[in-house]
Amino acid sequence: MMDFSAIVPALPGLGDGLLMTFQLMLLGVFGGVALGTVLALMRLSHSPLLSKIAGLYVNYFRSIPLLLVITWFYFAVPFLLRAITGEDTPVGAFTSCLVAFMMFEAAYFCEIVRAGIQAIPKGQMGAASALGMTYGQSMRLIILPQAFRKMTPLLLQQSIILFQDTSLVYTVGLMDFLNAARSRGDIIGQPHEFLIFAGLVYFSVSFIASQSVKLLQKRLAV
Repeated sequence: MMDFSAIVPALPGLGDGLLMTFQLMLLGVFGGVALGTVLALMRLSHSPLLSKIAGLYVNYFRSIPLLLVITWFYFAVPFLLRAITGEDTPVGAFTSCLVAFMMFEAAYFCEIVRAGIQAIPKGQMGAASALGMTYGQSMRLIILPQAFRKMTPLLLQQSIILFQDTSLVYTVGLMDFLNAARSRGDIIGQPHEFLIFAGLVYFSVSFIASQSVKLLQKRLAV
């Protein structure tokens, strides 16, 4: 019979792991949205070169698994930095995972942002231009604020997916929530109980967030 009583004393350590998970998710989302917005503007640019570079970036990262990106950054980037600087530059598990999440998620956020921008009537850009605004001013003050309002539910939904994907950092030994639960369960000799508890936490957070996104979607639709 399963005994979940050992989970209560382990909550402080599990809480640290959950905090690590949320840090990775939030920083990955902010960095991914920022880079994804730049990529979206490049894809919509009148410059064929910029558009092609952004398109290649998006297609490449959407064609490979996230696990490969995490391990590549963790193992390969130090070698690249050594070749460039000539010195050993430790990257660290947290930094390598964070950069991997930002670059990987940017490919998906790029398509969300691009769709949001294209959903804004083109006449608004023409009206802004007629008022004497530059392209940058039109995007920053008129187009992007409206586009982000439209695509907020999709951005949040992708953020939930990233929250779940943070569990992949176990491959580089980073002590996120799942890895903390698994390690503590192995030490105590109750791996099943701790993994079940971790699954319930992931489910609860994802379910509550998904329901909140649906409510937000209805409110924005009105």
